[in-house]
Amino acid sequence: VQLQASGGGLVQAGDSLRLSCAASGRTFSSYACGWFRQAPGKEREFVAVIRRSGNTYYANSVKGRFTISGDDAKNTVYLQMNSLKPEDTAIYYCAAGRVILTSYQASNAYAYWGQGTLVTVSS
Repeated sequence: VQLQASGGGLVQAGDSLRLSCAASGRTFSSYACGWFRQAPGKEREFVAVIRRSGNTYYANSVKGRFTISGDDAKNTVYLQMNSLKPEDTAIYYCAAGRVILTSYQASNAYAYWGQGTLVTVSS
């Protein structure tokens, strides 16, 4: 599976962005698909995941502002980010894998990774 993330950019606080993660190879319906982010000088952290069941889970820091969704026909997963804050500034990575429920927040649970897309939120 190859993943291609896109949609990042420079926005102001309060703005919205939608990230996309397009997959080639096996379809997303076979895997859980997640988004992680890494800010400068910080470790990569979990943002959101959508499981094969369609259930979604979010980090507390983005809950209520970000929405993850999938389009099986387009083999694409999206991350809609609203009410962006400067602390959301990071490189955002999409990932996929056969992730069990208790491991979805762990980056090493995901076998496939995209290249990352930079999101910069100015104050």
